[in-house]
Amino acid sequence: MSTEILINWTPMETRVARIENGLLREVSIERTHQRGLVGNIYRGRVARVLPGMQAAFVDIGLEKAGFIHADDIWREHDEEVAAQGSTQADIRQLLREGQSVMVQVMKDPIGTKGARLTTELSISSRYLVYLPQGRRVGVSQRIEGEQERARLRQLLEQNPENRQGGYIVRTAADGVGEQELMDDRRFLFRLWDHILETGREAPVTSRLFEELPLHFRAVRDTLTSEVERIRIDSGEICSEIEAFVNRFNPEMAALIERYAGSSPLFYLYGVEDEITRALAKKVVLKSGGHLLIEQTEAMVTIDVNTGTYVGHRNLEETIFKTNLEAVEAIARQLRLRNLGGIIIIDFIDMADAEHRRQVHRMLEKNLAADRARTVITGVSDLGLVEMTRKRTSMSLGQMLCDPCPMCEGRGSLKSSETVCYEILREILREARTFESDKFLVLASTEVIDRLLDENSADVADLEEFLGRTIEFRVETLYSREQFDIIPV
Repeated sequence: MSTEILINWTPMETRVARIENGLLREVSIERTHQRGLVGNIYRGRVARVLPGMQAAFVDIGLEKAGFIHADDIWREHDEEVAAQGSTQADIRQLLREGQSVMVQVMKDPIGTKGARLTTELSISSRYLVYLPQGRRVGVSQRIEGEQERARLRQLLEQNPENRQGGYIVRTAADGVGEQELMDDRRFLFRLWDHILETGREAPVTSRLFEELPLHFRAVRDTLTSEVERIRIDSGEICSEIEAFVNRFNPEMAALIERYAGSSPLFYLYGVEDEITRALAKKVVLKSGGHLLIEQTEAMVTIDVNTGTYVGHRNLEETIFKTNLEAVEAIARQLRLRNLGGIIIIDFIDMADAEHRRQVHRMLEKNLAADRARTVITGVSDLGLVEMTRKRTSMSLGQMLCDPCPMCEGRGSLKSSETVCYEILREILREARTFESDKFLVLASTEVIDRLLDENSADVADLEEFLGRTIEFRVETLYSREQFDIIPV
């Protein structure tokens, strides 16, 4: 598979695009004033313990307190608890209000929710993830060779430094020599010692460790043998990345390329247009079918439709081909839009059980390339496929868009007729409160036009009933749902 990494840098933000076989697969965006928090380590203070939720809020110096669940609190194995047939401990036994605790961000704050925290700390390098409290060595599932997996595990189980901790061997370590792994491990030891030293002196609610900026993470996390080129449109950032790669992965230095073309890098590859399309609900398939993608706070729903595709043989074959085409598009859109949490896919109903199995298998195959962890269930009784995709940061839509101020995120507006009736009811209510000769109604153009046209008889009846005059004035800056009634 041919893969290119594109890095677009400006003083305001950094954007990284991953192009696989000519198609945009992933986009990551980091605003300079709003950098992601995942991976950051803080010395926090327990602000509130919630026994009913087996969780706590931890103040880490952000606008909103972070949230930590009892399951995300590391503790030594409690033999007494295990003997009772349970490995769960009461949150009140683990944390108390006012306690100082070292925590790491698992998920960025999203919407009204604060950051999700854990005390199971980890720090990453090029080849390894170091778990200071861990005891075991895990190897990435993407390293498939059993001999290579055993070799890497054996190397890291050696402990000449007599240091505690566990490791996760990253995909990039496949085939890497012993010296590189040991250098990586020593680097992580030094970094962890620095974090501990900083933590001893730092005040509560202070940051002890900050994850690398996006352009460095892109190189560290995605630079595999599949990557053929990394193009960067900033000379300054290109120099920084070259120095970073020469230090940690010098054999990959030849892949770094400074792009100095006249056309913007993202326009050259069509990334800007793809981002715009990824913000729309509708995704058109080549056959004429389409997907409808709806993201809510609770879940993401994806509806598959045949659209204009009529097929060539029979209905069942048409449905099967549309669903197969939809599978590839869904896997790509999940990565591109960075959609996470619970995802419900409503494929077109298939009568053939073998067709359902093939669509399910194809979905699993297409999601195998996704770096985010996914879990897929079978087809439910209602014909829906349920899945989860690990969510660690905001989706592309949440990053780039705000809820509509007109509809307040509902996705629809009240009709002008509904607003007119609300105005008439409000006038009737205010007439009982205020002694005035007339009422002045301020509203949008379309609402005033309707009050003076289709609903003029209703206005006249209300004036006669109240014995007062009602006047109207257009406010061009008002949305359809906005209005004011002023007793005069």
